[in-house]
Amino acid sequence: MSPVLILVIGVAALLSLIVVLRLNAFIALIITAILVSLLSPGETAEKVSRVAAGFGQVMGSIGIVIALAAVMGKCLSDSGAADRIIRSFSNALGEKKAAWALMGSGFILSIPVFFDTVFYLLIPLARSMWRRTQKNYMLYILAIVAGAGITHTLIPPTPGPLFMASQFNIDLGLMIGIGLLVSIPAAVVTMYVCRIINKYRDLPMRPYSGETEPEPLSDEHLPPLWLAVLPVILPVVLISMNTVAKAIVSAQAAAIAEAAASNVIPFSKKIANITAILGDPNMALLISALIAMYVLVRQRKLTLKELGDVVHKSLMVGGGMILITAGGGAFGKMLQYTGIQQTIENWIGSGSQAFGITILLMGFAVSSLMKISLGSGTVAMMTASSMFAAMGLTKEQLGLNPVYLAMAIGSGSLVGDWMNNGGFWVFARMSVLTETECLKSWTILTAALGITGLGFTILFAAILPMV
Repeated sequence: MSPVLILVIGVAALLSLIVVLRLNAFIALIITAILVSLLSPGETAEKVSRVAAGFGQVMGSIGIVIALAAVMGKCLSDSGAADRIIRSFSNALGEKKAAWALMGSGFILSIPVFFDTVFYLLIPLARSMWRRTQKNYMLYILAIVAGAGITHTLIPPTPGPLFMASQFNIDLGLMIGIGLLVSIPAAVVTMYVCRIINKYRDLPMRPYSGETEPEPLSDEHLPPLWLAVLPVILPVVLISMNTVAKAIVSAQAAAIAEAAASNVIPFSKKIANITAILGDPNMALLISALIAMYVLVRQRKLTLKELGDVVHKSLMVGGGMILITAGGGAFGKMLQYTGIQQTIENWIGSGSQAFGITILLMGFAVSSLMKISLGSGTVAMMTASSMFAAMGLTKEQLGLNPVYLAMAIGSGSLVGDWMNNGGFWVFARMSVLTETECLKSWTILTAALGITGLGFTILFAAILPMV
């Protein structure tokens, strides 16, 4: 069977199972992976077992990181560390720049914490600001989305970016660095879109129906800023240091080999050996999770049993995401067995940058289509990146580094956010907006965020292709 036809059947089956039959994403991904494997070349006896092998391969590469990120996010929330970061931004920027404070807080917190949790944390502050100013409610709530949405989509260790880095064999430090390079200007530009929407839809804040809003903790019950931000910043620093150290060692490879022959280990190699351990994503997230757990115990005076309960609850949430992500990995691995890579190589042509930009636009379009159809941005990223990873495109063929393809796919997963997405309903419920009001605010803003992200991705790919 033609590899392209198998690809079309696989995608159609996945869409049907999730959209029409409303199956759980994990079950749908595994069924589709088995279907694609059965249709692909290979030994019949191995066609099901290789699905499990693909699942295990992806689970081994990202499972620990996602689990530890879930623990860290829960501890940051419960300890008040997230609240401390939010208040520090607000105090530093002042009331006149409250929207920027909310955007900055969302931007930082959404790196280790899932988007829904970040919005739950920040919406009380947005509502409190409206009570003081009696204006700009829409601006405040959209600012949270502008900051949290882009980092949740482009920067590991959230599941979508982490999965794409695994699929395209992108160094995690490089993924974080380029993710920051794209997401910072994208978030800043999109803030002006927030202001435009607010100008035409400056709605008053509505009370929650039959619910009382929780009272914020007093400052003395919150950890100091340096301790609150340490679990967020530390993994980024450690992973980035490892990336830099590996680059230095690679550049000095000849000199290091010569020194090794004389039984002398150069200083740069010694540093690289240390960063290889501390900067490994699993180790970096483990250290940060332990620090976050310490902060929680320190602030809330928890017993070891109570701490165990918190960790257990967070792992239950993370476990579901791990299964979905590894299921997406199995689907991607099975697409590689179709022979789609050879089909692409037959028409790929030379590795020009123009070709690479075209592939970025295709990745963005496919991811957007998946998002509109499936609702989940994470599943959209997994599906689209699995398809393109199966093509086996190298940076020489693309004329640019595959990290930009990951950025384009991530940006596309923000476009087409409507009523089949869980985030849409979190935003609607917590902001007390109608479905129509959400379509005219949330949907427009996330689309603008995705398109802006694509624009900066193409710009940086042209300036800094890293071939």
